[in-house]
Amino acid sequence: MEHGSAAGRTPLIIPVLMCGGTGTRLWPLSRESFPKQFLPIHGELTLFQQTAKRVSYRSEFAPPIVVGNDEHRFIVTEQIREIRLSMSTLLLEPEGRNTAPAAAVAALHALAIDPNATLLIMPSDHVVRDHAALLQAARAGLPAARSGRIVLFGIEPTSPAVGYGYIRRGPGLDDGQVFDVASFVEKPDHITAERYVASQAYLWNSGIFLATARQLLAELERFAPDVVHAGRAALAQGERDMNFLRLHRGRFRESPSISLDHAVMEHTDKAAVVPVRCGWSDLGAWSALWEIGEQDPEGNVLVGEAVSGGSRNCYLRGDGPLVAAVGVDDLIVVATDDVVLVTRKGSDQDVKGLVERLKRENRASAVVSRRVHRPWGFYESIQQGHRYQVKRITVNPGAKLSLQKHFHRAEHWVVVNGTALVTRDNDQLLVRENESIYLPLGAVHRLENPGKLQLNLIEVQSGAYLAEDDIVRLEDVYQRDKSKKDDVHDIMA
Repeated sequence: MEHGSAAGRTPLIIPVLMCGGTGTRLWPLSRESFPKQFLPIHGELTLFQQTAKRVSYRSEFAPPIVVGNDEHRFIVTEQIREIRLSMSTLLLEPEGRNTAPAAAVAALHALAIDPNATLLIMPSDHVVRDHAALLQAARAGLPAARSGRIVLFGIEPTSPAVGYGYIRRGPGLDDGQVFDVASFVEKPDHITAERYVASQAYLWNSGIFLATARQLLAELERFAPDVVHAGRAALAQGERDMNFLRLHRGRFRESPSISLDHAVMEHTDKAAVVPVRCGWSDLGAWSALWEIGEQDPEGNVLVGEAVSGGSRNCYLRGDGPLVAAVGVDDLIVVATDDVVLVTRKGSDQDVKGLVERLKRENRASAVVSRRVHRPWGFYESIQQGHRYQVKRITVNPGAKLSLQKHFHRAEHWVVVNGTALVTRDNDQLLVRENESIYLPLGAVHRLENPGKLQLNLIEVQSGAYLAEDDIVRLEDVYQRDKSKKDDVHDIMA
């Protein structure tokens, strides 16, 4: 694909959208199976969609390279389709290895597209309320990036935040808009953060980078060669799957799990920074959503089904059940269909550790919610008991589940709205609203939505064994592994 490198045209910037994070600090809303970048946490669009639109329909940007987890590949493509954008490539990581390996494979892939590629590397789970200010900062940093600098964007602090890393800026470069980086500082305590802000010499580290692919790889080769070697092998031995480029699992795992800051930026003499004030937040904790939310006269942010009586400075969110808070201060209360989280704002950074503990205890709610998103739509468990389970299934227009069978359970489908095209052994049947169909144990079956509206139905499973590994895929339009036993991330065809 040409990216503007022809004679007489200014080479385009290739955005790299990093969307492989798990967002566990915003649990239980954000979970490993459907993390915060894919949720409409702040606005009508998801954070990922906001990030993609930020660099779309603009003359200086090429279509983005997206780097994401293999488990989220259909979520990415569906959300890009919803906002009518296109991607250059979706690079699929078999597992998260932090930002340096992701940046390395993106840079290697970009060089194959354009040997003079310039990359704007952006996390896709941040909020930027002033898009124009960030894009203007990128334009200001572009000459430095194309002259061999790795340019970061430092957010001018608005408070002594302790949840961010800081950048101490050094002397200005030629144009006065770009500065040398004097040092990087890990997340400070409150007193130190107050001193940083008062000095006006420190900026929040946004984790957004602008650099040529060639320079970025040169510095990675210099300071973290194992990252580049593993990335190059993972790309070379990867495979195309529909519109995806799936990195080789074994080769990618050979890379150290390390951030780009630790791998390169803390060591290189090529680092530069552009200060910017653009309404940025990395949403690294629930208190960040309180800070950017619309507060009532008592300082409360109420989202969804939430009410307050005499409470102050609280973040109350009800996604399903009603959250009611009376006479409490500085609390975060988040309720989903299956989890209620209560914490003080000053303790919300500890949510990640709690999630890790729940994972060690093999609690499914640590990584999946009751609503599970699949390539064809989603399903959610409504009730489960001895020898039965009830689910709601929603199938997108034109989508279909795999052709499959079960050895230990029968299923009964009741169409609530829409029309279902059901394959049952050798028959194909249309099942309309308020109609039902029975699928006996062992029947080869498929569900699809031939219509232009969503199909919603209720599934009742019955049998001696209802676990989700009782499935055999015989044919799958999404080219998922037919022999794979479904795990907690892939629990329905």
